Amino acid sequence: MKSVYLDNAATTALRPEVIESMTHVLKDSYGNASSTHSFGRSSKALLEQCRKNIASYFNVSAAEIIFTSGGTEADNLALRSAVRDLGVTKIITSKIEHHAVLHTVEQLQKEYGVEIDFVNLDHCGHIDYKHLEGLLSVSNKTLVSLMHVNNEIGNVLDIERIAKLCKENNALFHSDSVQSIGHYKIDLSQIPIDFLAASAHKFHGPKGVGFCFVRKESGLKPLIFGGEQERGYRAGTESIHNIVGMAEALKLAYTNIEIEKAYVLDLKTYFIEELKTYLPNVTFNGGCEDPTQSTFTLLNLCLPFAPEKAAMLQFQLDLKGIACSRGSACQSGSSQQSHVLTAILDDEKLKQPSVRFSFSIYNTKEEIDYVVQVLKDFASS
Repeated sequence: MKSVYLDNAATTALRPEVIESMTHVLKDSYGNASSTHSFGRSSKALLEQCRKNIASYFNVSAAEIIFTSGGTEADNLALRSAVRDLGVTKIITSKIEHHAVLHTVEQLQKEYGVEIDFVNLDHCGHIDYKHLEGLLSVSNKTLVSLMHVNNEIGNVLDIERIAKLCKENNALFHSDSVQSIGHYKIDLSQIPIDFLAASAHKFHGPKGVGFCFVRKESGLKPLIFGGEQERGYRAGTESIHNIVGMAEALKLAYTNIEIEKAYVLDLKTYFIEELKTYLPNVTFNGGCEDPTQSTFTLLNLCLPFAPEKAAMLQFQLDLKGIACSRGSACQSGSSQQSHVLTAILDDEKLKQPSVRFSFSIYNTKEEIDYVVQVLKDFASS
């Protein structure tokens, strides 16, 4: 049986160079970065070099990069402190955000009574900018939280437009950019984003590490208390090997970004063409079919199968060695329909099976051919 991994929006394989760099640190640089002896100083030097290198890709200062356990913690750090410490009384977001944002916002409403407004979306899940402008035209201390690339349907937000709109209205802007970091260049010296979340395992780095960009002099306070690590923003002994792995993965991602983007986009385009040829009634959720509106790494299909077959589709794909998903991996244990698709699809479309396929540099057209054949066989069975 073949083994085809097309769930790269959930997590990615480690690059060999990343494994090598992490292994070297685990063997030779195991000192605590807070220790004052030579072992600690060596780890501290590694830590700060990684911080400096990561900051350079976004044209910001090293002091604005705070290492976290991943995107969820970075989102929580920004959102919770904005309400608790910065006086935010209103949050504008969308109904198709990752649950790391949505559930945090719901909790903040319960704890602090913060007002929540959801910006309107069109039938493809794109932001209604005029509605957002209207929501911003109030005197409340406001934070806007909108993701750069949607993790289920792949829509790409014009974060520069949103950031400037927030700036004009004296609102803070937080973006969950977990699906875009390592795939898109973001110049934070030119785009006035206040807080940004990233996670290493989405760009061929290790799990359990990420970072939060925190604009200098923002006034943000720590979420986790204890020691003085991360300039007091995030207590706890730093995971040096994971941070080194993340920095190496990000370096490789941005060094090869144009070549790798072209390769992965070609795979996605080929997949779309083959699907339309052999499954002519297939439709695409959100804006994921349009390369000008969506990320090159992801495709979300609504397949023309009867509802009674829908429940068996992913099981059959798994039996054939094909890894994909029907939504966010963080919700894979839930029997509920995807909140993203529920927000944009009508009841009839929701009855049909929707599947997310997501690509990386380690996929091939031969794998795409195999997946299309499996889907064809399933459709005719």
